Amino acid sequence: MSRQAQAVVLLLLGGSVLKASFTDVYLRYVKEGLRPFLIVAGILLVACAAMTLWYDLRRRGPDGHGSDGQDGPDGHGSGGQDHDGHGHHEPRVGWLLILPVLGLLLISPPALGSYAAGQAGTALTGQETEEYPPLPEGDPVRITLLDYAGRAIFDQGVTLHDRRVQLTGFVAPGPDGEPILARMILSCCAADGRPIKLGMSGDVPTGVPADTWVEVVGRYTTRLGKDPVSDVDIPYLEVESWRRVAPPKQPYE
Repeated sequence: MSRQAQAVVLLLLGGSVLKASFTDVYLRYVKEGLRPFLIVAGILLVACAAMTLWYDLRRRGPDGHGSDGQDGPDGHGSGGQDHDGHGHHEPRVGWLLILPVLGLLLISPPALGSYAAGQAGTALTGQETEEYPPLPEGDPVRITLLDYAGRAIFDQGVTLHDRRVQLTGFVAPGPDGEPILARMILSCCAADGRPIKLGMSGDVPTGVPADTWVEVVGRYTTRLGKDPVSDVDIPYLEVESWRRVAPPKQPYE
């Protein structure tokens, strides 16, 4: 790979990172708070590509064979060329950088969904010691799956009694074949994504395919299930009503 080819690859990579950063595509890979870092990284890649092209063209000179007035190591004006007359080339493995570029520019992968949720255990694996504050005002009150699951498991539903909650997630197959409500949470990026899983009773969404996003309204129930992957308790929600919704711009919690 020549130096000019390296610069072109860097330019494409930086441009694809910037393109993803200025649209909602980046939300499928990383948390929302990492957007400024992606923009800075994309700008640096583009700047490196521009500097590499400028340096290479300047070194070659107007005739394309080396800088004017500069002799090569052999004293005969080789201008950065090998003794056999060929320019320096880097390993061809650098062309593999084209793959993430094509992935960002040509492919729009979906966010992690039911398949990823079925392969990993629920993220509620550690005992939390914090006290949960009362739920905000409203009926129903909109909360996240993580908040509901934490209150149901670690607070025994104390702050959920006599309250209706509204949750948004995607439908995934449960351990007994019944649908569950799930949503992925990220620590940093999609590579460390783990699911929050809720069992459902009552007016359960049936007849909808996996990965369908739904909004459910329901109440706390003491019923618990078991995650077959990690053997951890899964809380349930007594569903009173549900409806299909479009996938949210931010699919992760």
